[in-house]
Amino acid sequence: MKISTRARYGLKAMIDIALNEDKGTVSLNAIAERNGISENYLEQLIASLKKGGFVKSTRGAGGGYKLNRAAEDITVCELLEVLEGPLNLVQCGDDGSCGSLNCKGCTAKGVWAKLSSSLKETAEGITLKDLAAES
Repeated sequence: MKISTRARYGLKAMIDIALNEDKGTVSLNAIAERNGISENYLEQLIASLKKGGFVKSTRGAGGGYKLNRAAEDITVCELLEVLEGPLNLVQCGDDGSCGSLNCKGCTAKGVWAKLSSSLKETAEGITLKDLAAES
């Protein structure tokens, strides 16, 4: 499994905002420069994070982005789900949603469920505050 640049850059941006929150709002340009992310791409990511309720924006001179919730209340799981979608390693269900003709008799279903559950549990246990503290 690979995490896309969308999730990697989105997490970097959120960590940057958390690290610089004491300075007030953080400009898109500053986040982009510090993290080597295209400003246009970052704008798309921030829009998703804003829609998800993780950041708020201020317009005008000195404007930028700020966390909408405390860093300790934002989990990696929440961020990844907003940026990537559900944290299931495979699309699996008794309704045939995986595309297999033999979905109900799938012998690997339990493995995928356990791995997906472990991934989600781990991601739920890591907060934005934890990531900022490690930086």
